[in-house]
Amino acid sequence: MNKVAIILTQGFADWEYGLIAGAGGPFYGLDIRFFAPVAGEVRSMGGLSAAVPDGMETIRAWSPGVIAVIGGTIWETDDAPVLDDLLLSHHSHGGVVAGICGGTLALARAGLLDDVRLTSNDADYLHRHAPGYAGSELFRPEPEAVADNRVITAPGTAPASFAAAVFESAGLAHDAAEAFRKMLAAEHAGG
Repeated sequence: MNKVAIILTQGFADWEYGLIAGAGGPFYGLDIRFFAPVAGEVRSMGGLSAAVPDGMETIRAWSPGVIAVIGGTIWETDDAPVLDDLLLSHHSHGGVVAGICGGTLALARAGLLDDVRLTSNDADYLHRHAPGYAGSELFRPEPEAVADNRVITAPGTAPASFAAAVFESAGLAHDAAEAFRKMLAAEHAGG
């Protein structure tokens, strides 16, 4: 289960995938691969152009253990890609789905956040942008990622704990994932 698919969209958030890609492969031996709704160039919120060679149709054949949906500006618009079938199928076959910031909207629209403990940018964010979302009683206003029943959610301000949760779900030992999280959190511990 050491494969992690990272989904980037137009306007993806530069800071939300970096720790997964930058540390997951080189330091922890995970197989990290990028996907986009349509293969080709995607541009980040910060202006970075990235060539993503794989579209959504190739994710299933690659068979990752974790699919991580990265946030960005598109998720709050009518141009947001519909990932319901992919995410529901992946989860129902035992895979882990993860969403950070706007990426949590893709999970909410697929109905994956109705019956799990979760977090996101704020309590009303999912209701404003994901019609039909019904998990508000399980929402936790946490500053860190929340994992429950193979679903990982995080606010956009939590890329370190999000990465650690993705790493552990992809097969990294709990102690190693926790050490990674604590190492990055140490910067903020002094207040």
